[in-house]
Amino acid sequence: MKVEIVTPDVKVFEGQARHVQLPGAKGLFGVLENHASIISTLIAGKVKVEAADGDLHIFNITGGVVEVNSNKVIVLAEKVL
Repeated sequence: MKVEIVTPDVKVFEGQARHVQLPGAKGLFGVLENHASIISTLIAGKVKVEAADGDLHIFNITGGVVEVNSNKVIVLAEKVL
């Protein structure tokens, strides 16, 4: 699935991933390929992206929103620290 992490100023990450873990407002949750469509608010915490090649990317965000639709995950982060 395609993953994008963006802030108001810059695109922080774009690539293919096997799994994404996100700090949702009601707790951590994960997204795998063919996940149901969702929109969720995010709180401050770590976004973990397991890339298709197996690399693990970790981004500390201050909050934001995530949209998952048609094997595409878009994280709109307030700020990435």
